[in-house]
Amino acid sequence: MTTSTEHDAPPRTRAGSYAFATVRLAVSLAVAGAIIATFFDTAARGPINPFNFFGFFTMQSNIIAATVLVLAALATFSGRGQSSALQLARGFATTYIVIVGIVYNTLLAGLEGGVSLAWANWVLHVFFPLYAALDWIVFGDRYRLPWSRLWVVTVYPLVWLVVVIIRGATDGWVPYPFLDPAQGYGVVAIYCIAIFVLTVLVASAVFAISRIRILRSGSGLGPPEEA
Repeated sequence: MTTSTEHDAPPRTRAGSYAFATVRLAVSLAVAGAIIATFFDTAARGPINPFNFFGFFTMQSNIIAATVLVLAALATFSGRGQSSALQLARGFATTYIVIVGIVYNTLLAGLEGGVSLAWANWVLHVFFPLYAALDWIVFGDRYRLPWSRLWVVTVYPLVWLVVVIIRGATDGWVPYPFLDPAQGYGVVAIYCIAIFVLTVLVASAVFAISRIRILRSGSGLGPPEEA
């Protein structure tokens, strides 16, 4: 039994795949630029604690999603195609960055603090979440993600929440006002449950969308995994 690769696809299909990959690299570069610019802008305003700066779910999710897109693009250019593990990671990363967009634009937009550079704030909280969602919906270079792996997507957000709660109780640092223990742990618990539910809902949508094909990039994927 043989497995097709990018090189087996017709030239026009390969060109489409490379175009998709180029877009992904360009978007990832824009995200990296926004993070770097924000870091130096923050550092210019006073001492910066890297653990605080990179402790935000926004920063971590943007880094994860951009890295996964770069790996997907490199897999396309190499002609090997994406492994099932990489595609699963893309699904997870898409879930996390979409959550960033939803939470920011419903709870945090307009509040003081956060990213002070307007363009970088827009890239990290609006543009990239929208792009990641469209990338997942439109580009068909992915397997059907198995429902048996859905629970794994909740591990990272839960670990992040635990770390944030511990830090809030010990050194007083909290990344977002709705997680501030000063308002009472009952309120914080409600928000944590809401984040967990949102994660499951967004992940379920991502997994369901993986069964839809709008554009096929010709990346040489094998048959989809059975759920």
